[in-house]
Amino acid sequence: MKRILLLTSLLLLVAGAAIGQSKTSGKNRIAENWIAAWNSHDVETVIPLFTKDVLYEDVALAEVNHGIEELRKFAAGFLAAVPDLKMELLDSSIQGNRGSIEWVMSGTDKGIYKTGKKFSVRGVSIVNLENGQISRNRDFYDSATIMRQVGVLSVATN
Repeated sequence: MKRILLLTSLLLLVAGAAIGQSKTSGKNRIAENWIAAWNSHDVETVIPLFTKDVLYEDVALAEVNHGIEELRKFAAGFLAAVPDLKMELLDSSIQGNRGSIEWVMSGTDKGIYKTGKKFSVRGVSIVNLENGQISRNRDFYDSATIMRQVGVLSVATN
């Protein structure tokens, strides 16, 4: 009897976890699609994730893009500046119409500082959603980390 109860409890636990994952997978799909779009290196794959009146901010680069056309230009420029861009999803949390996407961005600096050197930095994007699309996106990461890695900012020593 104890064995049956234990097996039943275990099955309910596993089923509950699966149900919990399926409830959040639609929202986490936004984060996965965001990562995949940037990894595609195709501006026209990135653009459909966002509303036409999107506000996209790259806080570290002090870039503010109003609307889809400004975002298209920014994305094209960034993908040209880091042609081997790789985004790795670390975590995401989307509740209702707001959320965060935690990531690692890496690549070779061909056009930001034009050093030709590789970099890797952790960051987070805070997003607002509207009808399944991103209406506001704010990227936060430490640009000094990139600058040190590509050699345009020296590390102070005492």
